[in-house]
Amino acid sequence: MAYEIPVTQARAELAELINRVVYGGERVVVTRHGKPLVALVSAADLQRLESDEAAAQEAAQAQAEEQVISSVSSLRSVSSAQGERHRFGIAAEHRGHDDRDR
Repeated sequence: MAYEIPVTQARAELAELINRVVYGGERVVVTRHGKPLVALVSAADLQRLESDEAAAQEAAQAQAEEQVISSVSSLRSVSSAQGERHRFGIAAEHRGHDDRDR
């Protein structure tokens, strides 16, 4: 649990608060009108938080990429010439052969 302190008091006790965070391993939440404003955490805690955030973003990116690959691989390929044969008859069938020869 974090130690909460009003901003006006935190200004007066900043050096002590820094010592509590660095040497005491505490987390300090500075409040204004009873609402959290900022938090003081150790550099090691900040590094862990940023590392966790980066790992979560990488995992989300990998999941999104897998969904795209899965969606694309589930699509079946449909030759456009088949639809044209139905609409235009023998002319489309002949054109389909010419396209494949290229």
